[in-house]
Amino acid sequence: MTIALRRAAAAGGLLACALLPCAALAASGEKIGTVDTAFQWIGRDHDIIVEAYDDPGVQGVTCYVSRARVGGIKGTLGLAEDRAEASIACRQVGPISFPEPLKKQEEVFSERMSILFKRLRIVRMVDPARNTLVYLTYSEKLIDGSPQNSVTAVPVDRAVQIPLRK
Repeated sequence: MTIALRRAAAAGGLLACALLPCAALAASGEKIGTVDTAFQWIGRDHDIIVEAYDDPGVQGVTCYVSRARVGGIKGTLGLAEDRAEASIACRQVGPISFPEPLKKQEEVFSERMSILFKRLRIVRMVDPARNTLVYLTYSEKLIDGSPQNSVTAVPVDRAVQIPLRK
């Protein structure tokens, strides 16, 4: 990608965040806990945070995501760029039901990992042959994505067919 094209993409991202409320694009997870990984004299410590996200399209499934957060002054002010590494585990936490048919693949959660350009994304995929929900987490950067990813699967009882959108 040329420098001019990168600058144009960055400018487009800035414009999009200025015109749209960026917080509305993100899902907020319920904080389960944190573990400190490095002490910082000023600002919060570097840590690993674990959050729970209930799948908005599937009742009875919750995804637990762990990711590193940068501390210090930049991290405390929300200016630091968190690492592009996360782990995911989705589990059945109640009876599974589907309020409406699902897309074969769709993004179900997105959370900002840096002030403007990096997002943690979680995509739900349906494996109809095995009646299973597959969840993939990865980070996306406006300029360069990251191959770092994690995957988990939630099998659905064969008595409950996963409804797909046509």
